[in-house]
Amino acid sequence: MKMSRMMAAALLIIGSGLVLHAANAQQSGIQRTDLVRHDLGTPGREAVQARVDFEPGAISIKHSHPGEEVAYVLEGSLEYQLEGRAPVTLHAGEALFIPAGVAHVAKNVGSGKASELATYIVEKGTPLVVPVK
Repeated sequence: MKMSRMMAAALLIIGSGLVLHAANAQQSGIQRTDLVRHDLGTPGREAVQARVDFEPGAISIKHSHPGEEVAYVLEGSLEYQLEGRAPVTLHAGEALFIPAGVAHVAKNVGSGKASELATYIVEKGTPLVVPVK
């Protein structure tokens, strides 16, 4: 019995590491800085806010989130490709709403660094970034 619990714990740790590795895979040329994480008044939901910096030409993996995202471009130009929609390019001072579960990609299409302020309203206790094949 002890051995099966140890194996289950090991598999859980390995599985968590793979999810974290997949989420970090998008970080090539992308730096994410978590700013705020706070429970909401609605049970099981939380707000998360992060600054995401993109080096020139950096592109995220295709991913979704377990809740809504509002992306506000702080500097530079970012192209967002939401599944089922035409690409849209936003410049500093512009924002985009991304519905829960919608797969998308973000890419720095400018010549310099680009940054966004990402605000998420998500299910608490779930991975913030869900890689999509």
